[in-house]
Amino acid sequence: MPEQKKPVVVYGASGYTGRLVCEYLRQYGVPFIAAGRSEQRLQESMNTNVPGIETADYEVKAVDNEVGALTELFSGAEVVINTVGPFSKYGPIVVEAALAAGVHYSDTSGEQDWLITCEEQFGQKFAEKNRLLSPGLAQMYTIGEIAANLCLEKPGLDTLDIAVFWGGSPTIASTQTILVNAATSKAYYLERNAYSEFDPNEGLVPLVVPGQHELAQSLPWGGTSHPVWFKNDPRVANVKAQGGVFNTALMRGVPVIVANALEQTKDMSAEERDKVLTETAAQVMSEMPPRENPLVNKSLDSVHASGPLGRAHCVIHGNSNYQQTGLLQAYFAYHLIQQAPRQVGFASGCQAFGHEVLLGVLKEFGLVADPVLTVQN
Repeated sequence: MPEQKKPVVVYGASGYTGRLVCEYLRQYGVPFIAAGRSEQRLQESMNTNVPGIETADYEVKAVDNEVGALTELFSGAEVVINTVGPFSKYGPIVVEAALAAGVHYSDTSGEQDWLITCEEQFGQKFAEKNRLLSPGLAQMYTIGEIAANLCLEKPGLDTLDIAVFWGGSPTIASTQTILVNAATSKAYYLERNAYSEFDPNEGLVPLVVPGQHELAQSLPWGGTSHPVWFKNDPRVANVKAQGGVFNTALMRGVPVIVANALEQTKDMSAEERDKVLTETAAQVMSEMPPRENPLVNKSLDSVHASGPLGRAHCVIHGNSNYQQTGLLQAYFAYHLIQQAPRQVGFASGCQAFGHEVLLGVLKEFGLVADPVLTVQN
């Protein structure tokens, strides 16, 4: 009998986040294909950067980044996890291949415009195939969504004020995504259930962060995923999210880097702009960050939920934000190869599996603490 196709494909497995997804798939005992452009790089990455890889059931596959080749690779699997960004640039090919192969799809995107594209162009098509399309399953967005859902357990709250902070530096791919997203896309918040554009000239906004006296510096960070996920939630009418790193000096430098990149590329063609933005990103971050240290790489998600006659506030402290993302993605696959999601088509991790379930997974691996929930009656 021919060997059965492994149920999970990790596309971009040699990258920083892709390696972490593979690590947690190994811990869950889920067989997977580590896929990307270079077989040598993939194998070296597995051997060097995935602890315990010798006990994993996996294989390495090099593949061209085009719909036909990816469809062939994905066919026979159940789940595709995509870590190759910027997703607004590279994501459509992968989603089209996942749809053609009839597999569930998830990615680590934080690009608000990409989520909107997924919903508008692919959501119904995935639903018709009884498959889940869940972009943006990542620490920076899913933990805040969990906190928001905990607040919304109190009826009568329709406004979400969300803050997301983390310790550490973005990866090479994340840095490039930030610049590309800033140069090509608007950032939106939700007001009376309609998208409203952030003022692109507003700059840094100081935020009160629970647990410290110093104000933190924040940005809309592309608008985040939260307004998209809650736009079709009848409980919620208003969502605004801000975020950033705890490092104040680094945060102060981000608007300057973005502004310079925008000015430099404003009159360029799309191809020229992409080249310059890629080069600029490499100047900012050209090396893989070290493996996260839970004493340094902390995360904090804070959500104030309010309504005419009520308030709730939820804070979730965590550590190792990229590991949180890797775990969430691995659980996505672990769940779907055993059981159907709550919702198919375009859906967030919380909508597909339940916020309590995802919170339990993160706590099980020691990556988040018990939420601190305060409800005003």
